[in-house]
Amino acid sequence: MSSFIEFFSDIIAGELDIYVITFTLVASMVILLFLSFPMVVPLAVGALIGLIHFSGIDTGVVIQQMITGISPNALIAVPMFILAADIMTRGHTANNLLGLIQAFIGHLRGGLPITACISCTLFGSVSGSTQATVVSVGQIMRPRLLQAGYKDSFVMALIINASDIAFLIPPSIGLILYGTLANTSVGELFIAGIGPGILLAIMFSAYCYFYSVLQGDSITLVEKASFKERVTAFKKALIPLGFPALIVGGIYSGAVTPTEAASFSVLYAIIVECFVYRQLGLKDVIDAALSTGLITAVVFILVGMGQAFSWYISFEQIPQDLLAPLNLEDASKEYILFVIALSFFVGCMFVDSLVVLVILTPIFVPIVDAAGLDPVLVGVMITLQMAIGSATPPFGCDIFTAIAIFNKPYMEVIRGTLPFILILFTMSALLIFFPDIALLLRDLAFSD
Repeated sequence: MSSFIEFFSDIIAGELDIYVITFTLVASMVILLFLSFPMVVPLAVGALIGLIHFSGIDTGVVIQQMITGISPNALIAVPMFILAADIMTRGHTANNLLGLIQAFIGHLRGGLPITACISCTLFGSVSGSTQATVVSVGQIMRPRLLQAGYKDSFVMALIINASDIAFLIPPSIGLILYGTLANTSVGELFIAGIGPGILLAIMFSAYCYFYSVLQGDSITLVEKASFKERVTAFKKALIPLGFPALIVGGIYSGAVTPTEAASFSVLYAIIVECFVYRQLGLKDVIDAALSTGLITAVVFILVGMGQAFSWYISFEQIPQDLLAPLNLEDASKEYILFVIALSFFVGCMFVDSLVVLVILTPIFVPIVDAAGLDPVLVGVMITLQMAIGSATPPFGCDIFTAIAIFNKPYMEVIRGTLPFILILFTMSALLIFFPDIALLLRDLAFSD
């Protein structure tokens, strides 16, 4: 007991090596996580360790840093997009978008899984949430794919990984938070995420086609839709397609900011689901608002505590000391992007992606600035790693969402994920060596 007290006395006196302080910080957070404390608690403990170590600093600094973390105006868009997604998830939007895709390509070889992939991409442009996409598209498409003869392991892996495109296609909550943390234009990030998102959807679709060809006659093709059915499907989906047009078109043209687009998206969602489709009533909108309030509170508390934690590790210069052996200051841009991608991928495998974003972004921002890397490219790369981590064992959040809605065991859900993860890794490599995949549209949209 006396040695334990002496150890913390050394922390207070500031006499311990930075690596010992770092080990204490990490060990404390890991232990709290294994004890099932919510992530906010380990982050708070990290910040408090800083106050103990720097005993002369006013304890009000933690509160100040928390307020600073949630003060940026860009964060106003977060609850708005969450609310719009919740309203549309409860209504007919997902079903109508899916019906449009299936009417045109569902009868082709690999048409059904490609329909699921493109539907995830389109619904991602509506919801900005991978988990909402898993629930909405997965509940509709999984029974159809199973009936057509596809293996359940392939179906679940497809839905989990295709839903991750929602991280890249605007409105992406991850891009908004990165833009806030790295002081980067959210509008530019939104436009830059479109290219990689579309390319990823194409790569997944190609895999679905070849997988279906290899399965041969075990796959049953659905009946080709008539011209009348296609026209009907198009009419039903025309209004939901206005949602991504409102966001992307508005930002691309400069008519609205991302925050204004978020506000319009809520109004659009209410008009579509309550007055056009007449699917939802006042009670449904209130329930969606209450759910949004709960989710937003969790996100903002996380961001606030993350800011306090980031302040501490920056004050201690822990990032500089830990990254010094990697010699990133003199490294190539490709090597720096690789290190960033690897760090975020590993982190997101074990911890919620938003937590990793809040913790690691302030560590790499100075390195990115010093290397002359485009912060928009880095933001897209980081968001892609968040997408990969959310579908990767052991703790990808989309995996547990699928377990809950499909009522399947863990090992069965992750069995078919490897090919999709390899495709996502390929996408990461392409971004490192061909950055114009992300930056071309951004440069076109925001060129002087």
